Amino acid sequence: MSVNPMAYEAQFFGFTPQTCMLRVYIAFQDYLFEMMLVVESVILKKLHGFPDCKISPFQIRKSTEKFLLFMKEHFDKLFSKMEEMLLQLVLSIPKNVLLPEDKVHEQYPYSKEQFQALQDEINQLQQQYRAEASAGQALQAELEEQKAVKAELEKILQWFDELENICREHGTSNFKESLVFLTQNSKKLQDVMKDVEEKSKKIKKHDQLL
Repeated sequence: MSVNPMAYEAQFFGFTPQTCMLRVYIAFQDYLFEMMLVVESVILKKLHGFPDCKISPFQIRKSTEKFLLFMKEHFDKLFSKMEEMLLQLVLSIPKNVLLPEDKVHEQYPYSKEQFQALQDEINQLQQQYRAEASAGQALQAELEEQKAVKAELEKILQWFDELENICREHGTSNFKESLVFLTQNSKKLQDVMKDVEEKSKKIKKHDQLL
């Protein structure tokens, strides 16, 4: 049997040509064995018509086996030639022929160096993507943290506003200086909140770009 893998032929046929030839060989061999058994049974039946014949069934079996061995040797030689012819002329694809699914390689040929350069570029882009994705996750985490800080600042401002309203409603003069101080701090906190909101907007824009 041929040792050539014939991978391109296997892609076209869906099976290797060697497998096809092996199945044909087994089928022919099985038919040869069955034929010899039929011949042997016919000879045995004919011998029953000659009671004086001194040939025993054992001798017939030995002769059948010898003849079968002779036939198999000649069959193997003939099949070897037939296999060579079929693999070269029938079950092979010429080197100048491309399968339809491989036409794209003819239109866009690539050398090994070009292919390796393309692989390197793909690997580099994958690394850049991972780095940007990691940075995006870090920015997202920072954004969530700033949202939590903003919520806390809003609570503090609300508390200051409520305290200021209470002092104003009750007209407690003892809290005048405290209110001035609280108002100043409230404005500072508002400035901090604006700064946090601006940073949050910048982070969102950067996240959208990713």
